[in-house]
Amino acid sequence: MNNLLRLIGRRLIALPIMIIGVTILVFFLMSLSPVDQAYSVLGENASEQQVQQYREEHGLNDPIVVQYGNFMVGLCHGDLGTYGANNASVADRIATALPVTLQLTFMGLIIAVIFATIFGIISAIYRDRWPDQVIRVLSIICIATPSFWLAVLMILLFSFNLGWLPASGSLPSFSSNPSGWLARMALPSIALAVPVIGQMTRVIRTSMVEELDRDYVRTALGGGIPKRTVVAKNVLRNALITPVTVLGMRIGYLIGGAVVIEVIFNLPGMGMAILSGIQSNYTMLVQGVVLVVAITFIIINIVVDMLYILIDPRIRTV
Repeated sequence: MNNLLRLIGRRLIALPIMIIGVTILVFFLMSLSPVDQAYSVLGENASEQQVQQYREEHGLNDPIVVQYGNFMVGLCHGDLGTYGANNASVADRIATALPVTLQLTFMGLIIAVIFATIFGIISAIYRDRWPDQVIRVLSIICIATPSFWLAVLMILLFSFNLGWLPASGSLPSFSSNPSGWLARMALPSIALAVPVIGQMTRVIRTSMVEELDRDYVRTALGGGIPKRTVVAKNVLRNALITPVTVLGMRIGYLIGGAVVIEVIFNLPGMGMAILSGIQSNYTMLVQGVVLVVAITFIIINIVVDMLYILIDPRIRTV
């Protein structure tokens, strides 16, 4: 138990250090942007006096280190700055966009985990037989299929031609309209999940095959225990340790992919927020969105890392 608490403590201590590192990287990279924040807010026709006044009010004439310090103070208070002529809050825009991105990410994650686990187990149990060969071909096709390309094909087929599922429009609330929410999220979630299904299927299949070849499995089967019981109670638990680690890295892909998929399906998430920020030269909005996405990725990976520690008892003794 002491080793477990020590390992979890290390992860929690590393969390703020990584977040500070991300803020430094994002802030100083955005400071190199040639876009003048004052002109992007006030417009190209703003007078020099208005521009200078805006720079003084927002600390843009201060040294870069002072600007970063002010940014961190604001960040600690939940203030990510403002953008646009109306001084709209970046934090408010992210507060409405981030839940959409997380919903899409975890919807894709659930689909990927369910199908990859089923296919991986079937492929391992029927190793080198026709189910394994079919699933192997399908997994390679899934891995080679880009999400954005698949998204366009799905829109053309299921939305435009067949009219089964919507590809645009508002996103209903899940609590008030669950069927409408599922219909709106179905196509983007599947497009996002397909490449991960292919990757995780191969990982789960390999891990299951290695576990099925171990001595304790042969001993249990030789003792008359049904294979289904051995697989369900022993093999599956031990075989999922490696896929959980790989899944943690795939979550980063899902978050990044969700940002792109949102633009294709016109979902009001972080992807649309960063796109509007780039198109309108709102550097504070772009900076805030990138920073929050990076921090979200770090937190999720820390959680997955801690979950890996709980699943694999051998790690606790390190």
